Amino acid sequence: MKRWRSKEAAVVFYLICALVIPAALTLQTVSAPGELVVTSANPTPLGYTISLSLFIFPMFAIGWWFFRNPEITFQKKAFNLTVALLFPLGVILDLLFGNTFFLFQNHQAVLGITLPAVNGRIPIEELVFYLTGFILVLLIYVWGDEYWFARYNVPDYQSQSHKVEKILRFHPASLILGAFLIAAAAGYKIYLSGEPGFPWYFIYLTLVALLPSAGFYHCVKDFINWRAFSFTLLIIVLISLLWEVTLALPYQWWGFQHKAMIGIYIDAWHGLPLEEIVVWLAVSYTTVIVFEVIKICLASKKPLRQALLGHH
Repeated sequence: MKRWRSKEAAVVFYLICALVIPAALTLQTVSAPGELVVTSANPTPLGYTISLSLFIFPMFAIGWWFFRNPEITFQKKAFNLTVALLFPLGVILDLLFGNTFFLFQNHQAVLGITLPAVNGRIPIEELVFYLTGFILVLLIYVWGDEYWFARYNVPDYQSQSHKVEKILRFHPASLILGAFLIAAAAGYKIYLSGEPGFPWYFIYLTLVALLPSAGFYHCVKDFINWRAFSFTLLIIVLISLLWEVTLALPYQWWGFQHKAMIGIYIDAWHGLPLEEIVVWLAVSYTTVIVFEVIKICLASKKPLRQALLGHH
């Protein structure tokens, strides 16, 4: 099973490369991008607020199936614990770094309710965005794992979980990859971008994705349903591109602090920074890893310390 799961993870990586590389080459051919001409002082009344339905509607649709399914038991508790862990972390980081990474210029696209944060205030829509985003990523993955791609999940999850000696095992490749990506981003920003600042947003995304991976990937790679993960990633990236490229950036629902970006922008997509292509990969990957770690802990029925560290 381990060899099979490792091969599945590699296939997901190859598929991402097969899609990203030609897309990047094609987008680079746009040397003179067109510009949107806004003919109204308020072109998208409450646009950001209403656009959250892109997460909310499918969230309720899948959530109805998930929470009413009698065959799904410990997965529901793992789901609740995952959201309870990740959502507060997302909120805290947004309150600390939201104004360092982002801009919110179109005040008519939101309700006007703001929250105090470091270096200013942020719209309350940001909190809804984080909450519904984590929930939807997780629900799509669970639906894929338990129904759409159920043939490829772990058949006897509880039995397999009990065989795990310890969940926490160092994965050096994740740490090496993270160090390389951070060094490459910093080098580009300092020597090639021509912009002041430092790529803090990319560093944040790299740490969010690869720190959990460095500790847990060895174990959870054999439990992740990689087909369900690839499906989740595809749906989330499609929603993100529709949201940001066609609406959010052109109508300034949110923007980006260039001094905190690497300095690589997609001109054909209204100057979308490279980080926004990375963000949903990082969020989806981390969410699934944390969810599977919690599932293993619950399914094994071992004390938390023993499940994580083994017998000592």
